[in-house]
Amino acid sequence: MIKILFVCHGNVCRSPMAEFLFRQMILQADLSDQIEVASAATTRDEIPFGKFGHDLDPRTKRELMKQGIPFETHHARQMTAADYQKFDLIIGMDEENFYDIEPHQRW
Repeated sequence: MIKILFVCHGNVCRSPMAEFLFRQMILQADLSDQIEVASAATTRDEIPFGKFGHDLDPRTKRELMKQGIPFETHHARQMTAADYQKFDLIIGMDEENFYDIEPHQRW
């Protein structure tokens, strides 16, 4: 099983959109038993109090619906050190995210 993690600043827009889009592509290619995807944030900005983070941004939901890409309730979560062991590929959604997810920067 190949495990892929998409990472952005807050995990309510870009990274979950990439997760749901890629999940749909995996399903269409009949590769669900071979590839797993998830998403996370580099910050706690969308995880204000406690355990559960915010759901998808409304604009993200609208665009996913417009494109016919199925999605489910989503709770933003921050990337952890354990993700480096769990995932085979970690994809930052922009240059700042690449910098923030480098292991020597955070852990």
